[in-house]
Amino acid sequence: MDDVHFMELALDLAREAGALGEVPVGAVVVLEGEVVGRGFNRPIDRHDPTAHAEIMALRDAASRLGNYRLPGCTLYVTLEPCVMCAGAIMHARVAQVVFGTRDPKTGAAGSVVDLFAETRLNHHTTITGGVLADECGKLLSSFFAARRGRTLVA
Repeated sequence: MDDVHFMELALDLAREAGALGEVPVGAVVVLEGEVVGRGFNRPIDRHDPTAHAEIMALRDAASRLGNYRLPGCTLYVTLEPCVMCAGAIMHARVAQVVFGTRDPKTGAAGSVVDLFAETRLNHHTTITGGVLADECGKLLSSFFAARRGRTLVA
């Protein structure tokens, strides 16, 4: 299986988030070609500011593997991780992150800051961006356009 296949799985999860009214971001954790964790944005539903797609997928993978450390794993996520998620990814010792589209407002893999390039940190994760970037970006753009188009009832 290749990066595109796993990013398509993350996109399917992002669509699930969008259908629930959450920002459509999805993530999967892969170990040796097998999906071991899945997640999508749930902060509204869960009343939990930490329930980002990456965190949900990391929690799922850690639970399934019986270890909070995820060495050798690759995290596929439709949107560039934020600072919180970057920290969790590094604490989990994830080997690689593959993301779809950049986040110019909160991206922590080069768009706003690059925590993954910080040499003073003790764990270093390999980053690949731009996998299915157009599809990931369009999903987010259409979600926010539809949201702005709604009439709010006071």
